[in-house]
Amino acid sequence: MNQNTDINKSTSFGLASKVKDYFQLIKFTLSFMVVFSTVVSFLIGYNYNGQVVYTNKLVSVLLLFVAGMLITGSANAINQVLEKDSDALMKRTAKRPVASGRMSKAEANGFAFIAGALGVFIMWYYFNFQSAMVSLVSLLLYGYVYTPLKKINSISVLVGAVPGALPCLIGWVAATDSFSAGGWILFAIQFLWQFPHFWAIAWLAHKDYTNAGFKLLPADKGPTKFTAMQSIVYSALMIPVGFMPYYSGMSGKVSMWILLGCNLWMVFASVLLFIRMDAKSARRVMFSSYFYLMIVLLALFANRTYTLN
Repeated sequence: MNQNTDINKSTSFGLASKVKDYFQLIKFTLSFMVVFSTVVSFLIGYNYNGQVVYTNKLVSVLLLFVAGMLITGSANAINQVLEKDSDALMKRTAKRPVASGRMSKAEANGFAFIAGALGVFIMWYYFNFQSAMVSLVSLLLYGYVYTPLKKINSISVLVGAVPGALPCLIGWVAATDSFSAGGWILFAIQFLWQFPHFWAIAWLAHKDYTNAGFKLLPADKGPTKFTAMQSIVYSALMIPVGFMPYYSGMSGKVSMWILLGCNLWMVFASVLLFIRMDAKSARRVMFSSYFYLMIVLLALFANRTYTLN
């Protein structure tokens, strides 16, 4: 009896451990953030000029969420396979399943292929061909262009910002079946947002990244005034882009003022980083950017829905 209990406990522990490994493989929190952008952009697009919805909006959102998690999880799995040795050198990534050896490259690659293919199929079958192709391009660009480029040149951040912003365009195209202006405006918002966001992270993790051979900050000498100035520049560029949803008819005045407030705060946080040049200020930029994206997208969705009603 005790032996059977021990076997059951061992099996349960092994299953739980494997599930945990797959959550780490797909970088669940990061993937959830990416899919959040896709789903909200889909809802904004649907309210604006929705064309394609499977059965009903709720089912469509669930299908989009599943497809997004599969595609993003596939890209993150490819990333961890290609960066196995680099991840093993960094404290915050050394315990990832592939880097630690708990999962083989073959298993991770197999998952990446199946998840990616299934996710793209869902986008094509239940939404439209265009959104499926953009999803595939985003997956390949992140996995096989951005990932290896991180060790070659800091231009990788610019390249990586493209697949990082494509989820917004994917959501819009999935809802509207078109590459209309609204999708590109959402793409531009998330594209510019990534620079202060990612450079703040790279600032805080500079030693780890450098030890692993990554070149992610715009200055070769690491966290410098130049890096902080670049964050100010991209944060400032977000201000005029923030007016575009209102003037294009995507949303109303309430969201316009919310976006302006958020953009001014990002500039302020980046200016403080330039003045103080410390980890606390970099952390402020990083956390501000997390809240920024959530507030901005939800404001655009809520204000668009309100103006329709």
